[in-house]
Amino acid sequence: MPLDHEVNSGTIAPLRNVTLFNEVVKRVVNRPRHLPGMATFHGFSGYGKTFSATYAANKFRAYYVEVGESWTKAKFCKSLMIELGLQPKGTVADMVDAIINQLVVTDRPVIIDEFDHVVRRRYHETIREIHDKSGAPMVLIGEEMLPQQLAASERFHNRMLDWVPAVPADVTDAIALAELYAPEIAIADDLIDHIARQAGGRVRRICVNLEKVRETARSEGWGSVDLKAWGDRPLFSGQPPARRG
Repeated sequence: MPLDHEVNSGTIAPLRNVTLFNEVVKRVVNRPRHLPGMATFHGFSGYGKTFSATYAANKFRAYYVEVGESWTKAKFCKSLMIELGLQPKGTVADMVDAIINQLVVTDRPVIIDEFDHVVRRRYHETIREIHDKSGAPMVLIGEEMLPQQLAASERFHNRMLDWVPAVPADVTDAIALAELYAPEIAIADDLIDHIARQAGGRVRRICVNLEKVRETARSEGWGSVDLKAWGDRPLFSGQPPARRG
């Protein structure tokens, strides 16, 4: 499927992981057909993997499924069928056949988020079957140990085109997120840097702290704020508060 199928995705912060994920999708979509068409995008919780995936799903008209911890193979197939616009019915084998047939027709990529749950529930070979028989490009998203989990299955491991780690958020990501989520406040570079360092690479923590700054600025009547003005106000670092007393 050529990438003139990209669509306008609206406003989004130009985060590094968004760019990385877009490149992964392009790689599996544009690969020569004699090469495998699956890749992983893996990394620590809070790095913005799902944020990146939902953007790419819209940009490349990909089918997107976020797997639940409790999902069985049947539940996964039903959810993917609904995403494909199909009516779930029949046995698991019937649903797999219907999924394969639809993916052959549409020739669109598939993004499967929280793929760790699929591996733990041991139905990743069903996803391999869907990939092999449909030729659909697939990107599998999971935590940092996902490549090692998949290495235990040689047949699945051999279908991988690439293993791409998500990167921790840095100050450039914090600047982009501030422009998106707090555009009405001029946040100085020293405070942005402080927020980025406190976040430990987690996009989610940066967003939480930007909201703290935005709320404080609104209550204080600030149009701009730097580290000196912020003072010793706490930022969320992910660590639980110390016990009192």
